[in-house]
Amino acid sequence: MNWYGIIAIWRFEMARFFRSLVQSIVSPVLSTSLYFVVFGAAIGSRIDQIEGVSYGAFIVPGLIMLTVLQQSLQNASFGIYFPKFIGTIFEVLSAPLSAFEIVAGYVGAAALKGLMIGLIILATSFFFVDITIQHPVWMVAFLVLTCISFALLGFILGIWAKTFEQLNLVPLLVVTPLVFLGGSFYSISMLPPFWQTVSLFNPVLYLVSGFRWSFFGMSDVPVAASLAAITIFTLACFAVVWWIFRTGYRLKA
Repeated sequence: MNWYGIIAIWRFEMARFFRSLVQSIVSPVLSTSLYFVVFGAAIGSRIDQIEGVSYGAFIVPGLIMLTVLQQSLQNASFGIYFPKFIGTIFEVLSAPLSAFEIVAGYVGAAALKGLMIGLIILATSFFFVDITIQHPVWMVAFLVLTCISFALLGFILGIWAKTFEQLNLVPLLVVTPLVFLGGSFYSISMLPPFWQTVSLFNPVLYLVSGFRWSFFGMSDVPVAASLAAITIFTLACFAVVWWIFRTGYRLKA
């Protein structure tokens, strides 16, 4: 294992993150704070509780997931797309690094960025609502798995994209709607039976539900199903990344 190579990629990506703190940290935290104000105060004043949990506290896991998914995806996709765009990706590919080591450097940095932002937003939420985390170890586990899986997805997206428009297409038109429709701001038990069934086909529902269970001990789907869903998704992303490096898809052309 070439740890020097992995750390070099990781340090480069983290340095880029800290050079743009306003965009990387301040912007998502302020955006999430606005969600707390709008949804927690305005809408929360009209919704008493959901399964014994105040609405302001209920939306905290969903808001964290919303930001973590977007940040992990965007950081990983941009991290690999930009070297490909300017041509420096060939320097990385020609270095004495295996495919796993390259992915570990880029994905590890993107996942850590998402994890840091998620924990910062969690700390910020205590200024707005009272929260008790029933299963802190599982909370961290779900958060880490989500960061890794969506950083892998972002890595795949960054390799697939040929333009900046394509780079923003999937997060804007696919991921964000899935998060909003995945029970981030409501429980699917509040929906009519037909839409409850439809929601079960939304993969993000399983992530949000499992993460919310770690906070309040309540979930829309069984926790085992949430763990299975995120594990399968992560393995599927690993399989796609393996295929990309095996075939050189949009890397060596």
